[in-house]
Amino acid sequence: MRRMVLIAGLMTAFVLVALGASAAAPANFAGTWELDQTKSQGLDQRMQNAKSVQWIIVQDDKKLSIDSKVIAGEPPPGESPAGGPGRGGGGGRGPAGPRSFNLDGKEVSAEAGGQMGGTSATKATWSSDGQALELLSVRTGSRDGNEFKFTTTEKLGLSVDGKVLTVNRHSEGPRGPQDATLVFNKK
Repeated sequence: MRRMVLIAGLMTAFVLVALGASAAAPANFAGTWELDQTKSQGLDQRMQNAKSVQWIIVQDDKKLSIDSKVIAGEPPPGESPAGGPGRGGGGGRGPAGPRSFNLDGKEVSAEAGGQMGGTSATKATWSSDGQALELLSVRTGSRDGNEFKFTTTEKLGLSVDGKVLTVNRHSEGPRGPQDATLVFNKK
């Protein structure tokens, strides 16, 4: 009888350790992701008119980076094929390059590059189950004597099979709040 209780106790401990180990493994968003424009909502004009939008995500235990590549499609009516001011006409990464986030929950501040300059602060926060990741980006500065602040919160989640990445994005800036749902398929 004592032996059965001991075996049952060991089995219970093993199951609890196994469950704890699997729950502790955070989602892995790494890969090349193609935007599904038909399933996405609230896309800005650049993404709506793009031939393709890709996110290349690199992730390890400490860091996650997102390099966004937009291949231009047809320009909106009245704009030149080069895309007009601020649109960018071709492929390649955005004006500031890849965005990076430390996965330890600490905020990171840096000088922001690109045309606007200023400072940038980023922070990544895991959900309690490690299956969703919230990315916060705040960019502040001054351009032509006017102060600006852009805040973007993105909540990343994967489908059960890991083939669909959904990003719920909320942005606030000089043009007011904007919400979008970006749906990406793994390539």
